[in-house]
Amino acid sequence: MPRPAAVADLLAEIFQGKPVGKRLNEGKIWLVWEIAVGEQIAARARPTGFRDGVLTVTVDSAPWMQQLSYLKKQIIAKLNKRLGEELVKDIFLRAGSREESVPQPTALRKKARPLSSEEKEKIAEYSSAIADSELRGAFASLVARHKADREE
Repeated sequence: MPRPAAVADLLAEIFQGKPVGKRLNEGKIWLVWEIAVGEQIAARARPTGFRDGVLTVTVDSAPWMQQLSYLKKQIIAKLNKRLGEELVKDIFLRAGSREESVPQPTALRKKARPLSSEEKEKIAEYSSAIADSELRGAFASLVARHKADREE
């Protein structure tokens, strides 16, 4: 029996060539960060945002911020090598603590909006290609929550 495919690989395959697929690739930055920059830098700096090729990194002290400004090109090269594509074009360093950059608890999120019937149909269409019913349900739920949390 073949080994089950990772959900990340399935999602990447389903959304390849679509805007969501691009966002999934961008999300890999957080997965490879510590490996690419090393434990010492990762203990003092972490990615907190990514937009149009610019990675925002929150750094916990001014001396480390200065040091990382000298290492930007090397960090970009290491990240892109780990990602397998030239995704990161520049790094924007901002002062802050590592705790600040952790996402807020879900209780602080705004209330989700109801989905339109068109959105529900699209979600059903996207998830219909998934053969496993449990995985299909989980995927549909994930996409529905994502859409409900976004204003459109």
